[in-house]
Formats: sequence, structure tokens, C-alpha cells
Amino acid sequence: MESVRRFCVRVAECRWILPLLLVIGMGFCVAAESGGLLNSYTRFVLITMGVNIILCASLNLVNGYLGEFSVGHAGFMALGAYAAAMMTTRLFPQMPALFLPAIFFGGLVAAVIGFLLALLSFKTRGDYLALITLAFLMIVKSALENIPWVGGPRGLAGIPTLSSLPITFGAAIVTLWVIRNLVFSKFGRAVVAIREDEIAANSMGVRTREAKILAFSVSSFFGGVAGALLAHQITFINPGSFDILKSTEILVMVYLGGIGSLAGSVLGAVIFTLLSEVLRDFGTWRMVILPLILVLLMLFRPRGIMGLRELPWFLPRRELTSRRKKP
Repeated sequence: MESVRRFCVRVAECRWILPLLLVIGMGFCVAAESGGLLNSYTRFVLITMGVNIILCASLNLVNGYLGEFSVGHAGFMALGAYAAAMMTTRLFPQMPALFLPAIFFGGLVAAVIGFLLALLSFKTRGDYLALITLAFLMIVKSALENIPWVGGPRGLAGIPTLSSLPITFGAAIVTLWVIRNLVFSKFGRAVVAIREDEIAANSMGVRTREAKILAFSVSSFFGGVAGALLAHQITFINPGSFDILKSTEILVMVYLGGIGSLAGSVLGAVIFTLLSEVLRDFGTWRMVILPLILVLLMLFRPRGIMGLRELPWFLPRRELTSRRKKP
């Protein structure tokens, strides 16, 4: 057993493992998409998994690294989904090549709204921030239900099927790369300092308000990107698709994989996606079991599987070197 453990540690510390896995994964996605190697169900599950990785990593930036508690991530997802869907169905219906700009546009709309919400809400934190983001989610859902141009309560149908494995997993890789670079930058140090002790960080010269607003805006952007990808995967969206239950599912992923960990975000998204498919036959009981998992996690492992830990694959070289030098 000791030899097996040492082998696993050596594999985990190999810097070339992650790039190799990314190359193999993207090659598989391209081959599967162009060669029809996967059936429609498997392809749907894999795309959903990629979308969940983006959602989990983006919310982890706020709830894990920043130490706040936001429950309105589904609202940003809805903004991105509707903004991108309106661009590809109403504004430029005959131009599928604009799918990538539509994804970026959806993320940008969510980021702008997230920035405005952060300006108003980050005078508070903890339970108060949770209440504000919950109210924001309800406002977004109610507003979409009362705007006939976007379909109202009936939703928006006829969205082109443009999401693909390479695009979705490429977006997931970009999300992880951007958030990794942010976390291990000067900005990231400020974010972690706020999580540990905001008063001490402020007294040491950390611009806490600016750091929190930027982190929330980046998280909102990638939440909007995930919503845009989802809309062009399922081809139909309505306000009910982005309710408190959807936010709960994202929270389950974050706290299942582990707060403050990108590896935990990937792990939580993968486990949750597969678990959701296994529990699909349970019908409405699935909506009971998944929130129950969140309750049990909060009681017995509040930081999740990889809480506040990171695999060496996700660490910058300078960070990995400094950790190895520590006694």
C-alpha cells in the first residue's frame, strides 16, 4: 500500500500530466463530435458536465476563495442564457457563426449586472449577502416572466443547437485557467486575505471592497457563459429553469467538491452530474435527495472533499516550488 501511495503522489506532482490530459481530452472531444463516436445521451451528459464545471468553479471564486455566501448564481446564469439566446434567435438568426460572440455577450451582460449588484450589496456580508442574492434571483425570474419579448412565463423556444463538446470543454478549460491565474495573483492574495479576516486585511492596506467587487463580477461573467452554453444545448429555456433549486444544485456541487479548490470544483461537478443521472429514475425524490446531500455535507464535512486543498496540477510553478521548500 505504501508503494501505491508513493506512486500516486509522484503522478500527482508531475507537471506534464495535466497538459497531457487536456490534449487527450480535447482530441477526444473533437473526434467524438466529428466522428459520431458517442450517442446523443452520452454527448448530452458530457456537455452538461462541462457546463457544471464552469458553474462550480465560478461560484467557488465567491463562496470558496472570497468566503462570502451567494445563492443567486442561477440569476446570472439566466441573464447569460437569455442574452445569448436572443442574439442567436432574434437579432442574428441566420448567422450561427456568431455563437462564440453570443457566449461572450451573455457573460458580459451577467458581469455588468453582477458588478452593479456588488456595488450595492458588498456593504454587507454573510447572511445578509445571501438574502440580497436570493432577492436578486427572484427579481430576475419575475422580470423574465413579465417581458413578452423574451417569451414571458412560456419561455423561449427555437434556440439553435450550437453547443458542442469542444466548445463546452474549451470554455471550461478557459474558466479554470482564468480563475487559477486570478487566485494565485496579487488580487487572489487579497481575496484569500478577506476570507481569513477582512478587518485585518483592510488594516494591512488591502482594498477589500474593490477585490470583492472584482471577484463577484468575474464569477458572474462565467455564470453567464455557462447559461449561454446551456441554452444552446437544451434549445428551450424558461424562467422556471433558473429558480432557487438551480442555485441549490450549484451550491451542492461547490461544497461537495470542496471550497477554495479548483480541483474540488471539477470533482464536485463530475460527481454531481453523474449522481443526477443515476437518481433520475427516482423522479421527484431526486429533488429531495440532492438538497439533503448539501445538509449532510454542512454537518459532517463543511469544506467538502478537497476543501482548501489543491492538486499540484493546478498550482503555478512558483507556488509549487515554494511549497516544496517549506519544511
